[in-house]
Amino acid sequence: MTGADVLASPDDLLLVERLRAGDEDAFMMLVEQHQSMMLRIARMYVSTQAVAEEVVQDAWLGILQGLPKFEGRSSLRTWMYRILANIAKTRGQREGRSQPFSSLVDPDAGPSVPESWFLGSSNQWSGHWSTLPNDWGGLPEDRLLADETIRVVGEAIEGLPPVQAEVIRLRDVLGWSSEDVRNVLDLSETNQRVLLHRARSRVRRAVDEHLAKGQHT
Repeated sequence: MTGADVLASPDDLLLVERLRAGDEDAFMMLVEQHQSMMLRIARMYVSTQAVAEEVVQDAWLGILQGLPKFEGRSSLRTWMYRILANIAKTRGQREGRSQPFSSLVDPDAGPSVPESWFLGSSNQWSGHWSTLPNDWGGLPEDRLLADETIRVVGEAIEGLPPVQAEVIRLRDVLGWSSEDVRNVLDLSETNQRVLLHRARSRVRRAVDEHLAKGQHT
């Protein structure tokens, strides 16, 4: 365990006890919460959706079988996704898809937007936008929360390269820590940071362009 790992919460431990006791409702709740994201992550390692579904089924079996050994040294979610990632990587290697995600990243490539758009390393929110896109502060709240703007963000994420899309989903949509993301996607700190920066840059540009169009209509 590293210093960045988060121990299992009391809620995690209670859920684990319910699962160990064979509580079907608890298990179905867990599946409902995580099935979709587990499929997305598995799909990054294997060749087809059908294989990804098999990987996730194997992961759920591994999770259930591993519950007696869960010691709470990480969050339940982190532990679950590590099992998923290990199974997906093994299956991907059997398929010949063993290229590590780190090889898909060129850390020396320049950012897609000016560096001034992001907070520097000395700031506690390093990597986040330093200013609101297209001066969001001057826009009414209903405009920012409009379904159309949310749709633009969603489409921008969908249009990203797969690894960038998953990094920004995990970090900014689901609120995962960089440690969790690196563990699940098998990324170095540098690669994770580069991928997140590029993803945020492209999403910000899309939202800026969308809001600018709205101001001129």
